[in-house]
Amino acid sequence: MFPAVFTVLTPSNVSAFIPINTRLSIFSKPNSKLSLLPRVSSNGPDSTSQHSSSLSGIDAVESTSSGLGDGYVALFVRMLGLDHDPLDREQAIIALWKYSLGGKKCIDTIMQFPGCINLIANLLRSESSATCEAAAGLLRSISSVNLYRNTVADSGAVEEINRLLRQLSVATEVKEQSMGTLWNLSVDEKLCRRMAKSDILPLSIKYLDDEDMKVKEAAGGILANLALNRNNHDAMVESGVIPKLAKFLVSNSEGSKVIKKEARNALLELVKDDDYYRILVIEEGLVPVPLIGAAAYKSFTPRLHAWPTLPDGTEIEKTPGQNSKFGASELLLGLNIDDKNANIDEAKVNAIIGRTQQQFLARIGAIEMEEKTVSECSNDQLLTLLPWMDGVARLVLILELEDKSAIVRSAESIAGACINEHMRIAFKEAGAIKHLVRLLNCDHNEVQFAAIQALERLSASNIVCRMIEAEGVLHPLISILKSSEIAEPVVEKALNIVAQILDPSKEMQLKFYDGPVNGSEKMFDKAKSEIPAGLRTEQAISETNSRNAILESDFIARLVEILKSSSPSLQEKAASVLEFVALADQTLASVISADIESGLNSVFQQKLLKISADMESDVEEQFSEAYTIEFEEAGRAISAASRLMTRLLDNEQFRHKTDSSHFIGLLREILRSRIPLYHKDWVAACLVKLNFLSSSNTSSDPINVEVTLFETIPRLLEQIKNSFSRETQENAVVELNRIVSEGVVDSSGAIISEGAIYPLVKLIEEGSERAVEASLAILYNLSMDSDNHSAIVVAGAVPALRRIILAQRPHWERALRLLRNLPT
Repeated sequence: MFPAVFTVLTPSNVSAFIPINTRLSIFSKPNSKLSLLPRVSSNGPDSTSQHSSSLSGIDAVESTSSGLGDGYVALFVRMLGLDHDPLDREQAIIALWKYSLGGKKCIDTIMQFPGCINLIANLLRSESSATCEAAAGLLRSISSVNLYRNTVADSGAVEEINRLLRQLSVATEVKEQSMGTLWNLSVDEKLCRRMAKSDILPLSIKYLDDEDMKVKEAAGGILANLALNRNNHDAMVESGVIPKLAKFLVSNSEGSKVIKKEARNALLELVKDDDYYRILVIEEGLVPVPLIGAAAYKSFTPRLHAWPTLPDGTEIEKTPGQNSKFGASELLLGLNIDDKNANIDEAKVNAIIGRTQQQFLARIGAIEMEEKTVSECSNDQLLTLLPWMDGVARLVLILELEDKSAIVRSAESIAGACINEHMRIAFKEAGAIKHLVRLLNCDHNEVQFAAIQALERLSASNIVCRMIEAEGVLHPLISILKSSEIAEPVVEKALNIVAQILDPSKEMQLKFYDGPVNGSEKMFDKAKSEIPAGLRTEQAISETNSRNAILESDFIARLVEILKSSSPSLQEKAASVLEFVALADQTLASVISADIESGLNSVFQQKLLKISADMESDVEEQFSEAYTIEFEEAGRAISAASRLMTRLLDNEQFRHKTDSSHFIGLLREILRSRIPLYHKDWVAACLVKLNFLSSSNTSSDPINVEVTLFETIPRLLEQIKNSFSRETQENAVVELNRIVSEGVVDSSGAIISEGAIYPLVKLIEEGSERAVEASLAILYNLSMDSDNHSAIVVAGAVPALRRIILAQRPHWERALRLLRNLPT
């Protein structure tokens, strides 16, 4: 009998001993066993019996042998080498991938062999989809272990996967495993920064539209991890990630729970980073909503036994009929709101549906169940994103709770969400206004400020502003403003709301309103007639009573005090409210007694203007450019005060009490200042009226000249330069020609200093006949001074004049006279 000979299996002969089916199944179960089979010699008569006896001993060997996977990992790793047959390499990578699914211990066994990662990454270049899938799957398993992520990234796997996924045709299985690998790698902060510098971002956005849900989930996970780094946000937004991710949250049927979670996390990081990104997210139909904890909703007490009302408080009319015995008619009221015969506009329908859903979740204790895993904000405050209909209803629901901190966060979220007319109308229909007005009477300062902030953003809508006034907001706001201990931000926002309500232009806009400014026409179909006819008289009486509170002497004194000692933004709001007082109270007794002259004097003597007045022209110009915002705020305050003073000058008592010469001097200095030109129109009007009404008219001509030089001419030149209307340009240049032809002192210098020659030359080539005639006349008058010749020539007037003359266009003779004046 010949002894049995054992042969050690090597990569070169392992395929001869292990059938393909066995090779595939070896590592399918990490705990499977395999013994080394004895090689039987072919010599000798007892070879057959010896072979059978050796086979009978396999079971005994299996019971005591070490694990199959651990024993053969080295062999299969060696089979990944480039010197082996592609089929053998494919079988080896598949076997190793299956083995790696056994957990970290199996992955540790594979990673014992240096260089195996490079061989695995190299297989991503294979033409076989099965090989690429197995290689990506094995890299995905290895990258799931924190210890090996850097090793995977250093092997060039990211670049190979990027190349692989950019091919025109990639198998779904390969995409799933490849994207899963990138998802695992993106968990590491350093690797995430490295991936952001590559083309992984646009690739991930592209695969959000893939048909396979697993690929979408991996793409969403990568983007969520990239969003954790603020440096990636600009690139993500510019690549259009917000609409792509928002669609998974807006639609209930779109996407799985995993992709919804990842999309929410990514968008929340963008929302927390920048207000502009928050606006973009809201425009996609999502509203940021604070998570306050399910326990906070226990204080919510729905009115179960009261007659139903619409969310905005409008009562539903009771129809004469027999009520049900057990109140089913009241309980079931509103179930048919989608019925066309219900005669309810879309905004109210959405408000009813949103309120019903959120109140139901709150009553059964299921609210905030899905959002409890949302990532934490920097201020230890949680946020989630809800479709706008649910988000609006949730925020209004929180306003009804007892938790003060939750109310503050809800009101702040409402203020942040009011980015357009659609959202402001949605909050109005959801009933937010009545709760916010109620919160103005709260003793809690933070709650009060948050409510004022939300009402200020809502009041930007003309329709919502009327509703805010109808809810009686003026009385609490006036009470707040009367206190001198209120912080300036609160005073500013409260004054802004009052000014918005009292703005007479809003009344006119409502009367001549033709449609929405930015979308959703259905919301406005009933906007003008949404107040029942029977309630309009009562509302008008209420508005009249509340507006009468504006005329109280102590409130007017407070407004004048704000004019004297506040910032320009507050001065502007106070002047606007006082203008309403001047229109409503013709006697002006309370205004005059409050020393309104001192308030106006303070507004006209802005510190910024005093500083710039002492500077040289070049330095003053640089100073005005450096403080553009401050000059804008000062200009708005001065314009509002000038408008107020123009109204006050209609009162004889005010005219006698006012020092006209003093205010004329102040307004003349303002005309020469660097405040924006569009704020000087009321300054000029007030100055002319004040000069006309004053007893001494000796300075009449100089004042008119100053108004012309510092307001009229710059305004006309601004229209010539920047207006897109040919008619506006024509009228401006004709008016400018009239001023020049009348010989107003220094008018030519003012035109030259404003850089008007270039647009005038452009007009003689492109303007209408009337504009060409006026432009030629102005340029001819300017050419009478030889100092202006170079500026006219440099502006290209000579070629333009020659073309007019050669073509014998209208006014060519005037062009010839101008050309003769120039040094050509």
